[in-house]
Amino acid sequence: MRLLLATLLCTPLLAQAATLSVCTEASPEGFDVVQYNSLTTTNASADMLMNRLVEFDAEQGRLLPSLARSWSISDDGLVYDFKLRDDVRFHQTAEFTPSRTLNADDVLFSFQRMLDSAHPWHPVAASGYPHAQSMQWPSLIARIEAPDAHSVRITLTRRDATFLATLSMGFASIYSAEYADQLLAAGTPQKLNSAPVGSGPFVFERFQKDAVVRYRANPDYFAGKPGVDRVIFAITPDSAVRLQKLRRGECQIALSPKPQDVQAIAGDARLKSAQTAAFMTAFVGINSQHPPLDKPQVRQAINLAFDKASYVKAVFEGSAEPANGPYPPNTWSFARELPGYAHDPARARALLAEAGLAEGFKTTIWTRPSGSLLNPNPSLGAQLLQADLAKVGIDAEIRVIEWGELIRRAKAGEHDLLFMGWAGDNGDPDNFLTPQFACASVESGLNFARYCDEALDKLIAEGKASSDQSERSRLYQQAQKIIQEQALWLPLAHPTAFALLSEKVQSYMVSPFGRQNFAAVRLAP
Repeated sequence: MRLLLATLLCTPLLAQAATLSVCTEASPEGFDVVQYNSLTTTNASADMLMNRLVEFDAEQGRLLPSLARSWSISDDGLVYDFKLRDDVRFHQTAEFTPSRTLNADDVLFSFQRMLDSAHPWHPVAASGYPHAQSMQWPSLIARIEAPDAHSVRITLTRRDATFLATLSMGFASIYSAEYADQLLAAGTPQKLNSAPVGSGPFVFERFQKDAVVRYRANPDYFAGKPGVDRVIFAITPDSAVRLQKLRRGECQIALSPKPQDVQAIAGDARLKSAQTAAFMTAFVGINSQHPPLDKPQVRQAINLAFDKASYVKAVFEGSAEPANGPYPPNTWSFARELPGYAHDPARARALLAEAGLAEGFKTTIWTRPSGSLLNPNPSLGAQLLQADLAKVGIDAEIRVIEWGELIRRAKAGEHDLLFMGWAGDNGDPDNFLTPQFACASVESGLNFARYCDEALDKLIAEGKASSDQSERSRLYQQAQKIIQEQALWLPLAHPTAFALLSEKVQSYMVSPFGRQNFAAVRLAP
Protein backbone atom coordinates (compact mmCIF):
# COMPACT_ATOMS: atom_id res chain seq x y z
CA MET A 1 0.00 0.00 0.00
CA ARG A 2 2.85 2.42 0.86
CA LEU A 3 4.51 1.70 -2.50
CA LEU A 4 1.24 2.39 -4.33
CA LEU A 5 0.76 5.64 -2.40
CA ALA A 6 4.29 6.76 -3.24
CA THR A 7 3.65 6.04 -6.92
CA LEU A 8 0.44 8.07 -6.89
CA LEU A 9 2.18 10.99 -5.21
CA CYS A 10 4.92 11.00 -7.84
CA THR A 11 2.58 10.80 -10.83
CA PRO A 12 1.72 14.54 -10.93
CA LEU A 13 5.44 15.35 -10.94
CA LEU A 14 6.08 13.04 -13.85
CA ALA A 15 3.15 14.49 -15.79
CA GLN A 16 4.02 18.09 -15.03
CA ALA A 17 3.40 20.31 -18.05
CA ALA A 18 6.48 21.53 -19.92
CA THR A 19 6.44 25.33 -20.12
CA LEU A 20 8.76 27.22 -22.44
CA SER A 21 9.47 30.77 -21.33
CA VAL A 22 10.81 33.12 -24.00
CA CYS A 23 12.25 36.52 -23.09
CA THR A 24 11.22 38.94 -25.86
CA GLU A 25 12.11 42.61 -26.26
CA ALA A 26 8.75 44.34 -26.82
CA SER A 27 4.99 44.01 -26.72
CA PRO A 28 3.12 43.18 -29.92
CA GLU A 29 1.05 46.03 -31.36
CA GLY A 30 -1.93 43.66 -31.36
CA PHE A 31 -2.85 40.17 -32.56
CA ASP A 32 -4.82 40.87 -35.74
CA VAL A 33 -1.62 40.68 -37.73
CA VAL A 34 -3.06 42.13 -40.96
CA GLN A 35 -3.20 45.56 -39.29
CA TYR A 36 0.46 45.74 -38.28
CA ASN A 37 3.89 45.46 -39.81
CA SER A 38 6.37 44.93 -36.97
CA LEU A 39 8.22 41.64 -36.61
CA THR A 40 7.37 41.64 -32.90
CA THR A 41 3.68 41.44 -33.78
CA THR A 42 4.24 38.78 -36.44
CA ASN A 43 6.14 36.64 -33.92
CA ALA A 44 3.42 36.91 -31.28
CA SER A 45 0.46 36.38 -33.59
CA ALA A 46 1.13 34.90 -37.02
CA ASP A 47 3.98 32.63 -35.87
CA MET A 48 2.25 31.34 -32.74
CA LEU A 49 -1.43 31.30 -33.60
CA MET A 50 -1.90 31.21 -37.34
CA ASN A 51 -1.25 29.31 -40.54
CA ARG A 52 -1.16 30.35 -44.15
CA LEU A 53 -1.96 28.58 -47.42
CA VAL A 54 1.76 28.01 -47.96
CA GLU A 55 4.88 28.41 -45.81
CA PHE A 56 8.42 29.33 -46.80
CA ASP A 57 11.05 26.88 -45.56
CA ALA A 58 14.23 28.86 -44.94
CA GLU A 59 16.40 25.73 -44.76
CA GLN A 60 15.23 24.35 -48.08
CA GLY A 61 14.71 27.76 -49.67
CA ARG A 62 11.33 26.85 -51.09
CA LEU A 63 7.60 27.08 -50.50
CA LEU A 64 5.86 24.16 -48.83
CA PRO A 65 2.18 23.19 -48.46
CA SER A 66 0.42 24.28 -45.28
CA LEU A 67 -3.35 24.89 -45.18
CA ALA A 68 -3.29 24.20 -48.91
CA ARG A 69 -2.36 20.60 -49.65
CA SER A 70 -1.43 21.53 -53.21
CA TRP A 71 -1.72 24.27 -55.80
CA SER A 72 -1.47 24.88 -59.52
CA ILE A 73 -0.86 27.99 -61.61
CA SER A 74 -2.30 28.60 -65.08
CA ASP A 75 0.05 28.93 -68.04
CA ASP A 76 -0.56 32.66 -68.25
CA GLY A 77 0.32 33.06 -64.55
CA LEU A 78 -3.01 34.65 -63.68
CA VAL A 79 -5.02 31.87 -62.03
CA TYR A 80 -3.98 30.11 -58.80
CA ASP A 81 -5.95 27.05 -57.70
CA PHE A 82 -5.52 25.74 -54.15
CA LYS A 83 -6.75 22.47 -52.65
CA LEU A 84 -7.34 22.88 -48.93
CA ARG A 85 -6.76 20.39 -46.16
CA ASP A 86 -9.95 18.99 -44.66
CA ASP A 87 -8.53 18.21 -41.19
CA VAL A 88 -7.73 21.68 -39.85
CA ARG A 89 -9.57 22.79 -36.72
CA PHE A 90 -9.59 26.33 -35.41
CA HIS A 91 -8.81 26.89 -31.74
CA GLN A 92 -11.36 26.35 -29.03
CA THR A 93 -11.16 29.18 -26.50
CA ALA A 94 -13.27 30.82 -23.83
CA GLU A 95 -14.63 33.05 -26.61
CA PHE A 96 -15.23 30.48 -29.34
CA THR A 97 -16.04 26.83 -29.99
CA PRO A 98 -15.71 25.94 -33.71
CA SER A 99 -18.50 23.84 -35.23
CA ARG A 100 -16.56 22.83 -38.36
CA THR A 101 -13.12 22.41 -39.82
CA LEU A 102 -11.40 24.93 -42.08
CA ASN A 103 -13.02 25.47 -45.44
CA ALA A 104 -12.92 27.90 -48.36
CA ASP A 105 -15.14 30.42 -46.57
CA ASP A 106 -12.31 31.10 -44.12
CA VAL A 107 -9.87 31.88 -46.93
CA LEU A 108 -12.37 34.12 -48.69
CA PHE A 109 -13.10 36.03 -45.48
CA SER A 110 -9.41 36.45 -44.63
CA PHE A 111 -8.57 38.01 -47.99
CA GLN A 112 -11.77 39.81 -48.92
CA ARG A 113 -11.88 41.89 -45.75
CA MET A 114 -8.51 43.37 -46.79
CA LEU A 115 -9.47 43.88 -50.43
CA ASP A 116 -13.13 44.90 -50.51
CA SER A 117 -13.94 48.31 -49.06
CA ALA A 118 -17.62 47.29 -48.91
CA HIS A 119 -16.89 44.18 -46.83
CA PRO A 120 -18.42 44.52 -43.34
CA TRP A 121 -15.04 43.76 -41.74
CA HIS A 122 -13.02 46.18 -43.86
CA PRO A 123 -13.49 49.27 -41.65
CA VAL A 124 -12.78 47.30 -38.46
CA ALA A 125 -9.01 47.56 -38.90
CA ALA A 126 -8.30 50.97 -37.39
CA SER A 127 -4.73 50.83 -38.72
CA GLY A 128 -5.80 49.73 -42.19
CA TYR A 129 -4.09 46.91 -44.06
CA PRO A 130 -0.51 48.13 -44.67
CA HIS A 131 0.95 44.96 -46.16
CA ALA A 132 -1.97 44.25 -48.49
CA GLN A 133 -1.90 47.84 -49.64
CA SER A 134 1.88 47.90 -50.09
CA MET A 135 1.76 44.66 -52.06
CA GLN A 136 -0.95 46.31 -54.20
CA TRP A 137 -3.34 43.45 -53.61
CA PRO A 138 -6.53 45.51 -54.20
CA SER A 139 -5.46 46.15 -57.80
CA LEU A 140 -3.60 42.85 -58.25
CA ILE A 141 -6.34 40.41 -57.20
CA ALA A 142 -9.28 40.43 -59.59
CA ARG A 143 -11.38 37.93 -57.64
CA ILE A 144 -11.28 35.12 -55.11
CA GLU A 145 -13.71 32.24 -55.56
CA ALA A 146 -14.59 28.91 -53.95
CA PRO A 147 -15.32 26.25 -56.60
CA ASP A 148 -16.16 23.93 -53.70
CA ALA A 149 -15.81 23.77 -49.92
CA HIS A 150 -12.14 22.81 -50.06
CA SER A 151 -10.98 24.63 -53.17
CA VAL A 152 -9.98 28.28 -53.62
CA ARG A 153 -9.27 30.04 -56.89
CA ILE A 154 -7.48 33.39 -56.97
CA THR A 155 -7.42 35.28 -60.26
CA LEU A 156 -4.94 38.10 -60.76
CA THR A 157 -5.24 41.12 -63.03
CA ARG A 158 -1.59 40.78 -64.05
CA ARG A 159 1.26 38.34 -63.74
CA ASP A 160 3.14 38.64 -60.45
CA ALA A 161 6.14 36.38 -59.87
CA THR A 162 6.11 37.21 -56.15
CA PHE A 163 2.47 36.42 -55.41
CA LEU A 164 2.83 32.84 -54.22
CA ALA A 165 5.75 33.73 -51.94
CA THR A 166 3.73 36.64 -50.56
CA LEU A 167 1.09 34.15 -49.39
CA SER A 168 3.62 32.83 -46.85
CA MET A 169 3.87 36.22 -45.11
CA GLY A 170 2.25 36.83 -41.76
CA PHE A 171 -0.44 39.16 -43.07
CA ALA A 172 -1.73 36.34 -45.33
CA SER A 173 -2.74 34.27 -42.28
CA ILE A 174 -6.11 32.56 -42.48
CA TYR A 175 -8.77 33.45 -39.92
CA SER A 176 -12.00 31.69 -38.93
CA ALA A 177 -14.96 33.18 -40.78
CA GLU A 178 -17.25 31.50 -38.25
CA TYR A 179 -15.56 33.32 -35.35
CA ALA A 180 -15.66 36.59 -37.28
CA ASP A 181 -19.41 36.19 -37.92
CA GLN A 182 -19.95 35.51 -34.21
CA LEU A 183 -18.03 38.63 -33.19
CA LEU A 184 -19.78 40.87 -35.70
CA ALA A 185 -23.19 39.61 -34.61
CA ALA A 186 -22.29 40.32 -30.97
CA GLY A 187 -21.02 43.80 -31.81
CA THR A 188 -17.50 42.94 -30.57
CA PRO A 189 -15.32 42.83 -33.70
CA GLN A 190 -12.39 44.26 -31.72
CA LYS A 191 -11.98 40.85 -30.08
CA LEU A 192 -10.41 39.53 -33.28
CA ASN A 193 -7.44 41.63 -32.18
CA SER A 194 -7.64 41.18 -28.41
CA ALA A 195 -8.93 37.57 -28.22
CA PRO A 196 -7.46 36.00 -31.38
CA VAL A 197 -8.35 32.58 -32.76
CA GLY A 198 -6.23 30.73 -35.29
CA SER A 199 -5.41 27.19 -36.38
CA GLY A 200 -1.72 27.28 -35.47
CA PRO A 201 0.42 25.33 -33.01
CA PHE A 202 -0.51 27.40 -29.95
CA VAL A 203 -3.73 28.83 -28.52
CA PHE A 204 -3.88 32.36 -27.14
CA GLU A 205 -4.65 32.63 -23.41
CA ARG A 206 -3.81 36.08 -22.08
CA PHE A 207 -1.88 39.27 -22.83
CA GLN A 208 -0.70 41.87 -20.34
CA LYS A 209 0.91 44.78 -22.18
CA ASP A 210 4.63 45.22 -21.50
CA ALA A 211 4.58 42.15 -19.26
CA VAL A 212 3.54 38.78 -20.66
CA VAL A 213 1.74 36.82 -23.39
CA ARG A 214 0.55 33.32 -22.48
CA TYR A 215 -0.20 30.46 -24.85
CA ARG A 216 -1.10 26.79 -24.52
CA ALA A 217 -0.37 24.01 -26.97
CA ASN A 218 -3.03 23.24 -29.56
CA PRO A 219 -3.88 19.55 -29.03
CA ASP A 220 -5.65 19.40 -32.40
CA TYR A 221 -2.86 20.94 -34.47
CA PHE A 222 -2.88 19.30 -37.90
CA ALA A 223 0.92 19.15 -38.02
CA GLY A 224 1.09 17.40 -34.65
CA LYS A 225 0.91 18.58 -31.05
CA PRO A 226 3.80 20.91 -30.14
CA GLY A 227 6.66 19.63 -28.02
CA VAL A 228 5.85 21.89 -25.05
CA ASP A 229 2.52 22.33 -23.28
CA ARG A 230 2.72 26.06 -22.74
CA VAL A 231 4.68 29.05 -24.00
CA ILE A 232 5.15 32.30 -22.14
CA PHE A 233 6.49 35.45 -23.80
CA ALA A 234 8.13 37.36 -20.94
CA ILE A 235 8.36 40.89 -22.33
CA THR A 236 11.73 42.20 -21.18
CA PRO A 237 12.99 45.32 -23.02
CA ASP A 238 16.48 45.33 -21.47
CA SER A 239 18.78 42.75 -23.05
CA ALA A 240 20.90 42.55 -19.88
CA VAL A 241 17.80 41.62 -17.89
CA ARG A 242 16.89 39.02 -20.51
CA LEU A 243 20.30 37.44 -19.97
CA GLN A 244 19.87 37.56 -16.19
CA LYS A 245 16.50 35.82 -16.47
CA LEU A 246 18.04 33.17 -18.70
CA ARG A 247 20.80 32.52 -16.17
CA ARG A 248 18.28 32.26 -13.33
CA GLY A 249 16.17 29.81 -15.31
CA GLU A 250 13.24 32.23 -15.60
CA CYS A 251 13.55 32.03 -19.39
CA GLN A 252 14.79 29.17 -21.54
CA ILE A 253 15.21 31.33 -24.67
CA ALA A 254 16.34 34.96 -24.80
CA LEU A 255 15.74 36.70 -28.13
CA SER A 256 17.63 39.67 -29.63
CA PRO A 257 20.71 39.54 -27.37
CA LYS A 258 23.38 42.19 -27.65
CA PRO A 259 26.67 40.96 -29.13
CA GLN A 260 28.37 41.22 -25.73
CA ASP A 261 25.62 38.99 -24.26
CA VAL A 262 26.57 36.26 -26.74
CA GLN A 263 30.20 36.58 -25.70
CA ALA A 264 29.26 36.60 -22.01
CA ILE A 265 27.80 33.08 -22.06
CA ALA A 266 30.81 31.51 -23.78
CA GLY A 267 32.10 29.89 -20.58
CA ASP A 268 28.72 28.91 -19.13
CA ALA A 269 28.02 25.20 -19.70
CA ARG A 270 24.35 25.69 -18.84
CA LEU A 271 23.77 28.08 -21.73
CA LYS A 272 24.33 28.03 -25.48
CA SER A 273 23.71 30.27 -28.47
CA ALA A 274 22.18 29.69 -31.88
CA GLN A 275 22.84 31.92 -34.87
CA THR A 276 22.39 32.47 -38.59
CA ALA A 277 23.09 35.20 -41.13
CA ALA A 278 19.96 37.34 -41.05
CA PHE A 279 18.06 38.23 -44.22
CA MET A 280 17.70 41.75 -42.86
CA THR A 281 18.96 45.30 -43.15
CA ALA A 282 19.24 47.92 -40.42
CA PHE A 283 18.89 51.46 -41.73
CA VAL A 284 18.00 55.05 -40.99
CA GLY A 285 14.97 56.07 -43.02
CA ILE A 286 15.27 59.62 -44.37
CA ASN A 287 11.87 61.28 -44.80
CA SER A 288 12.06 62.75 -48.29
CA GLN A 289 8.82 64.69 -47.75
CA HIS A 290 10.31 66.86 -44.97
CA PRO A 291 12.41 69.82 -46.18
CA PRO A 292 15.34 70.06 -46.46
CA LEU A 293 15.47 66.24 -46.56
CA ASP A 294 13.55 66.45 -49.83
CA LYS A 295 16.81 67.48 -51.55
CA PRO A 296 18.99 64.58 -52.80
CA GLN A 297 22.17 66.50 -51.92
CA VAL A 298 21.07 66.70 -48.28
CA ARG A 299 20.30 62.99 -48.10
CA GLN A 300 23.63 62.22 -49.74
CA ALA A 301 25.40 64.50 -47.27
CA ILE A 302 23.87 62.59 -44.36
CA ASN A 303 25.23 59.34 -45.81
CA LEU A 304 28.68 60.83 -46.33
CA ALA A 305 28.80 62.41 -42.87
CA PHE A 306 28.25 59.15 -41.00
CA ASP A 307 31.21 56.99 -39.97
CA LYS A 308 29.45 53.69 -40.61
CA ALA A 309 32.45 51.47 -39.90
CA SER A 310 32.82 52.92 -36.41
CA TYR A 311 29.06 52.60 -35.85
CA VAL A 312 28.98 48.90 -36.82
CA LYS A 313 32.02 48.16 -34.66
CA ALA A 314 30.61 49.98 -31.62
CA VAL A 315 26.97 48.90 -31.84
CA PHE A 316 27.18 45.40 -33.36
CA GLU A 317 30.64 44.48 -32.01
CA GLY A 318 31.68 42.36 -34.96
CA SER A 319 28.33 40.58 -35.36
CA ALA A 320 27.25 42.45 -38.50
CA GLU A 321 28.67 43.72 -41.77
CA PRO A 322 28.19 47.29 -43.03
CA ALA A 323 25.35 47.79 -45.50
CA ASN A 324 25.56 49.77 -48.74
CA GLY A 325 21.96 49.34 -49.83
CA PRO A 326 18.66 47.70 -48.97
CA TYR A 327 19.64 44.10 -49.79
CA PRO A 328 21.68 41.68 -47.70
CA PRO A 329 24.62 40.33 -49.76
CA ASN A 330 23.04 36.85 -49.97
CA THR A 331 20.11 38.20 -52.00
CA TRP A 332 20.06 36.81 -55.54
CA SER A 333 19.75 40.26 -57.15
CA PHE A 334 22.26 42.06 -54.91
CA ALA A 335 24.07 44.85 -56.84
CA ARG A 336 27.68 44.26 -55.78
CA GLU A 337 29.16 46.92 -58.02
CA LEU A 338 27.43 49.83 -56.28
CA PRO A 339 30.04 51.70 -54.24
CA GLY A 340 27.93 53.07 -51.41
CA TYR A 341 28.94 56.24 -49.56
CA ALA A 342 32.40 56.37 -48.03
CA HIS A 343 32.86 58.48 -44.90
CA ASP A 344 33.68 61.93 -46.29
CA PRO A 345 32.65 64.89 -44.07
CA ALA A 346 34.29 67.43 -46.40
CA ARG A 347 32.21 66.23 -49.34
CA ALA A 348 29.12 66.24 -47.09
CA ARG A 349 29.68 69.91 -46.20
CA ALA A 350 30.18 70.76 -49.89
CA LEU A 351 26.86 69.09 -50.81
CA LEU A 352 25.05 70.99 -48.08
CA ALA A 353 26.49 74.25 -49.43
CA GLU A 354 25.39 73.22 -52.93
CA ALA A 355 21.88 72.75 -51.52
CA GLY A 356 21.95 76.26 -50.04
CA LEU A 357 22.54 75.00 -46.50
CA ALA A 358 26.14 76.02 -45.84
CA GLU A 359 25.10 77.04 -42.31
CA GLY A 360 23.47 73.67 -41.74
CA PHE A 361 19.95 72.99 -40.45
CA LYS A 362 18.05 71.39 -37.58
CA THR A 363 16.38 67.99 -37.69
CA THR A 364 15.39 65.09 -35.41
CA ILE A 365 16.55 61.51 -34.95
CA TRP A 366 13.90 59.01 -33.82
CA THR A 367 14.86 55.77 -32.11
CA ARG A 368 13.37 53.17 -29.77
CA PRO A 369 14.20 52.85 -26.06
CA SER A 370 15.07 49.13 -26.03
CA GLY A 371 17.51 47.14 -28.13
CA SER A 372 16.60 44.66 -30.86
CA LEU A 373 18.38 42.47 -33.39
CA LEU A 374 18.42 45.32 -35.91
CA ASN A 375 19.24 48.00 -33.33
CA PRO A 376 21.18 46.44 -30.43
CA ASN A 377 22.07 49.72 -28.73
CA PRO A 378 19.59 52.46 -29.74
CA SER A 379 21.03 55.13 -27.47
CA LEU A 380 24.62 54.68 -28.64
CA GLY A 381 23.66 54.49 -32.30
CA ALA A 382 21.63 57.69 -32.15
CA GLN A 383 24.42 59.50 -30.30
CA LEU A 384 27.00 58.44 -32.89
CA LEU A 385 24.81 59.70 -35.73
CA GLN A 386 24.07 62.93 -33.87
CA ALA A 387 27.79 63.59 -33.32
CA ASP A 388 28.75 62.90 -36.94
CA LEU A 389 25.96 65.13 -38.27
CA ALA A 390 27.03 67.93 -35.93
CA LYS A 391 30.50 67.85 -37.51
CA VAL A 392 29.02 68.91 -40.87
CA GLY A 393 26.63 71.50 -39.40
CA ILE A 394 23.46 69.44 -38.95
CA ASP A 395 21.92 69.94 -35.50
CA ALA A 396 19.94 66.74 -34.79
CA GLU A 397 17.81 66.32 -31.67
CA ILE A 398 17.41 62.71 -30.47
CA ARG A 399 13.88 61.62 -29.60
CA VAL A 400 13.38 58.28 -27.87
CA ILE A 401 9.86 56.95 -28.53
CA GLU A 402 8.20 53.79 -27.23
CA TRP A 403 8.18 51.09 -29.92
CA GLY A 404 4.45 50.90 -30.62
CA GLU A 405 4.10 54.67 -30.70
CA LEU A 406 7.22 55.02 -32.86
CA ILE A 407 5.84 52.60 -35.46
CA ARG A 408 2.44 54.30 -35.51
CA ARG A 409 3.83 57.80 -35.93
CA ALA A 410 6.52 56.75 -38.43
CA LYS A 411 3.87 55.11 -40.62
CA ALA A 412 2.08 58.47 -40.55
CA GLY A 413 5.28 60.11 -41.84
CA GLU A 414 5.96 62.27 -38.77
CA HIS A 415 9.67 61.41 -38.49
CA ASP A 416 12.73 63.08 -39.99
CA LEU A 417 15.50 60.50 -39.48
CA LEU A 418 14.31 57.13 -38.21
CA PHE A 419 16.35 54.18 -36.94
CA MET A 420 14.54 51.20 -38.39
CA GLY A 421 15.14 47.76 -39.87
CA TRP A 422 13.53 45.45 -42.40
CA ALA A 423 13.43 41.68 -42.63
CA GLY A 424 12.51 39.96 -45.87
CA ASP A 425 10.34 37.03 -44.82
CA ASN A 426 9.63 35.09 -48.00
CA GLY A 427 13.01 34.72 -49.70
CA ASP A 428 12.13 37.03 -52.60
CA PRO A 429 14.11 40.28 -53.08
CA ASP A 430 10.93 42.12 -53.96
CA ASN A 431 9.99 41.80 -50.30
CA PHE A 432 12.44 44.66 -49.69
CA LEU A 433 11.59 46.79 -52.72
CA THR A 434 7.79 46.83 -52.81
CA PRO A 435 7.16 47.46 -49.09
CA GLN A 436 9.95 50.01 -48.68
CA PHE A 437 10.14 51.88 -52.00
CA ALA A 438 6.93 51.44 -54.04
CA CYS A 439 4.56 54.39 -54.34
CA ALA A 440 1.69 52.36 -52.88
CA SER A 441 3.77 51.87 -49.74
CA VAL A 442 3.90 55.61 -49.08
CA GLU A 443 0.15 55.59 -48.55
CA SER A 444 0.25 52.41 -46.45
CA GLY A 445 3.05 53.84 -44.30
CA LEU A 446 5.66 51.12 -44.80
CA ASN A 447 7.77 53.29 -47.12
CA PHE A 448 9.74 55.08 -44.40
CA ALA A 449 11.62 57.18 -46.97
CA ARG A 450 8.20 58.52 -48.07
CA TYR A 451 9.54 58.48 -51.63
CA CYS A 452 7.45 57.92 -54.76
CA ASP A 453 9.24 57.95 -58.12
CA GLU A 454 7.68 56.85 -61.40
CA ALA A 455 10.89 55.32 -62.79
CA LEU A 456 11.61 53.36 -59.61
CA ASP A 457 8.02 52.22 -59.31
CA LYS A 458 8.11 51.00 -62.94
CA LEU A 459 11.25 48.93 -62.33
CA ILE A 460 9.69 47.31 -59.25
CA ALA A 461 6.45 46.54 -61.13
CA GLU A 462 8.27 45.11 -64.15
CA GLY A 463 10.39 42.92 -61.89
CA LYS A 464 7.30 41.43 -60.29
CA ALA A 465 5.70 40.81 -63.67
CA SER A 466 8.64 38.79 -65.05
CA SER A 467 9.08 35.07 -64.44
CA ASP A 468 12.71 35.21 -65.66
CA GLN A 469 15.04 35.51 -62.65
CA SER A 470 17.91 36.98 -64.66
CA GLU A 471 15.60 39.67 -66.04
CA ARG A 472 14.26 40.38 -62.56
CA SER A 473 17.84 40.69 -61.28
CA ARG A 474 18.65 43.21 -64.00
CA LEU A 475 15.61 45.32 -63.13
CA TYR A 476 16.22 45.13 -59.39
CA GLN A 477 19.86 46.16 -59.81
CA GLN A 478 18.68 49.26 -61.69
CA ALA A 479 16.26 49.93 -58.83
CA GLN A 480 19.08 49.63 -56.29
CA LYS A 481 21.08 52.19 -58.28
CA ILE A 482 18.24 54.73 -58.06
CA ILE A 483 17.77 54.06 -54.35
CA GLN A 484 21.47 54.67 -53.73
CA GLU A 485 21.76 57.75 -55.96
CA GLN A 486 18.73 59.28 -54.27
CA ALA A 487 20.11 58.28 -50.83
CA LEU A 488 16.67 57.28 -49.58
CA TRP A 489 18.19 55.37 -46.69
CA LEU A 490 21.29 55.62 -44.61
CA PRO A 491 21.98 51.84 -44.78
CA LEU A 492 23.60 50.62 -41.57
CA ALA A 493 24.23 46.90 -41.26
CA HIS A 494 23.28 43.32 -42.08
CA PRO A 495 23.28 41.59 -38.69
CA THR A 496 23.80 38.05 -37.55
CA ALA A 497 20.67 36.75 -35.83
CA PHE A 498 21.35 35.21 -32.42
CA ALA A 499 19.30 33.62 -29.69
CA LEU A 500 20.53 32.57 -26.27
CA LEU A 501 19.29 29.20 -25.02
CA SER A 502 19.21 27.08 -21.92
CA GLU A 503 21.06 23.80 -22.36
CA LYS A 504 17.64 22.13 -21.95
CA VAL A 505 16.28 23.60 -25.18
CA GLN A 506 16.23 21.19 -28.10
CA SER A 507 15.23 21.60 -31.78
CA TYR A 508 15.13 25.41 -31.83
CA MET A 509 16.51 27.10 -34.94
CA VAL A 510 17.12 30.79 -35.58
CA SER A 511 15.33 31.98 -38.71
CA PRO A 512 17.18 34.32 -41.11
CA PHE A 513 13.85 36.15 -41.50
CA GLY A 514 13.30 36.73 -37.78
CA ARG A 515 10.28 34.42 -37.70
CA GLN A 516 9.75 32.17 -34.66
CA ASN A 517 8.79 28.50 -34.68
CA PHE A 518 8.43 26.98 -31.22
CA ALA A 519 6.24 24.06 -32.31
CA ALA A 520 9.17 21.65 -32.59
CA VAL A 521 10.98 22.80 -29.45
CA ARG A 522 11.48 20.26 -26.67
CA LEU A 523 12.78 20.78 -23.14
CA ALA A 524 15.15 18.12 -21.83
CA PRO A 525 14.57 17.00 -18.21
